[in-house]
Amino acid sequence: MRTFNVHHNLTKWVLACVAALFVAVAQPALAQEAGHALLPSNDSVSSAADAAFGMANLFDSGGAGISHDELLSALEGGADAGEPIALWRLGVMYENGDGVEQDFVKAFQYFSRIANDNASTPPHSIQADIVAQAFIKIGDYYRKGLPEAGIVEDLTRSRALILHAASYFGYAEAQYRVGMFHLDENELGVNPLQGARWLSLAAHKNHVAAQAVLGELLFNGEGMETQPVEGLMWLSIASLNAIGTQDEIWVLEMVNEAMSVASPEQRVAAVEAADSLGSQFSGF
Repeated sequence: MRTFNVHHNLTKWVLACVAALFVAVAQPALAQEAGHALLPSNDSVSSAADAAFGMANLFDSGGAGISHDELLSALEGGADAGEPIALWRLGVMYENGDGVEQDFVKAFQYFSRIANDNASTPPHSIQADIVAQAFIKIGDYYRKGLPEAGIVEDLTRSRALILHAASYFGYAEAQYRVGMFHLDENELGVNPLQGARWLSLAAHKNHVAAQAVLGELLFNGEGMETQPVEGLMWLSIASLNAIGTQDEIWVLEMVNEAMSVASPEQRVAAVEAADSLGSQFSGF
């Protein structure tokens, strides 16, 4: 199971990669000054990653003193070199107006470059999640259209981009979305069995929304065989994983609704199954 998750680890990984660029290109003198904080215990840089993560930790402690302009310059340098992580961070910055003037065209261009240059990146590589996420971003732009960039609304292309992230990269968010496409008559048409298959892939990667929707689908058995115990199991796992997240309320509503009509025997069996399967997700 993949350990790098772009949603949880991206910020620190970005800082680390930018730090490597900064050490190597932008401010070598600073790296020497702060060497005791950046370098491994043998006082030599065994790899760029060692120095990078050291500086990332220094950033976290607020002691690096790197200005926004220097950080932006380092990111742009990384983007010019084709580094997906730098391209990604710049895309997010321009999309959200984070430290730069909001510019959806620039954001689209950065995300597009990631996808165009890395479409065949090995699925289990360290950059795979970022590339997959870029495909989703581009898919979202095609879904809405971006006239100022000459992008017209194209749902077919949007779905194809997301399907690539789901099938080639095996990215959980994309697999969840493809699953939902198969449950929507306005997308790929209602096909609960196909929807459940894609949702199951994402659910086994600890995607909370996929776990909840899969659970409800199996419990109710709409358009497929009812599997109430397995459905309750996934709903129970989702409810535990959703605690403290933005998904907590709607997932809990799903769980409560299913539990209210389940038999006592089904509830017990589902909780036992959730306890058994849930242990596989420890450490996420």
